[in-house]
Amino acid sequence: MGFQHEIRVAWGDCDPARIAYTARIPAFALDAIDAWWDHHVGEGGWFHIEMDRGFGTPFVHMSLDFRTPLTPRHRLICDVAPVRLGTTSIEFRVIGRQNGQDCFEGRFVCVFVESKTFSKQAPPEDVRAIIEKQLEPAA
Repeated sequence: MGFQHEIRVAWGDCDPARIAYTARIPAFALDAIDAWWDHHVGEGGWFHIEMDRGFGTPFVHMSLDFRTPLTPRHRLICDVAPVRLGTTSIEFRVIGRQNGQDCFEGRFVCVFVESKTFSKQAPPEDVRAIIEKQLEPAA
């Protein structure tokens, strides 16, 4: 995968079993997707595209498969890639790894909307071109 985002899993992210709370894992993945937008479309990620570009990408589907527990021992490296681009939607794959082991893999589908009206729309042409260059095949 072409884009990686590093996250420090902190002590406060963990439960008494000393592994990351389940609810933190989707948050880590969303942070990584936001970093992808920031890197490829403009500084500020979702905030930038919503406030300055006039479109948003709310989620319509999320799914996660867990492989090994996340702990504070190692940095979490999230590999992020768009794997499908429809006429009004985008699907991202996020694979979270620690110390070379897959901890989770998730699929995240968003729909493009116009910020002010929240109505579905196609992505702006320049954004579509950026995404098309980054598309990876679904595994």
